[in-house]
Amino acid sequence: MPKMKTHKGTAKRIKKTGTGKLLRRRAFGGHMLAKKSASRKRRIGSSAEITGSIRKNIKRVIGA
Repeated sequence: MPKMKTHKGTAKRIKKTGTGKLLRRRAFGGHMLAKKSASRKRRIGSSAEITGSIRKNIKRVIGA
């Protein structure tokens, strides 16, 4: 059986922490920031944890 290949596009966007959590960037932070409130922009700036059923699939494709 051949080795599993890492999905490089996903691996560049997702970071694995020391405890095994997967972190991702939040959407909607790239443009049109003048109309967004300061609290919304702060929330967008923080990273989010990947949870649920998709977590297992992402761990497989990034080789974590």
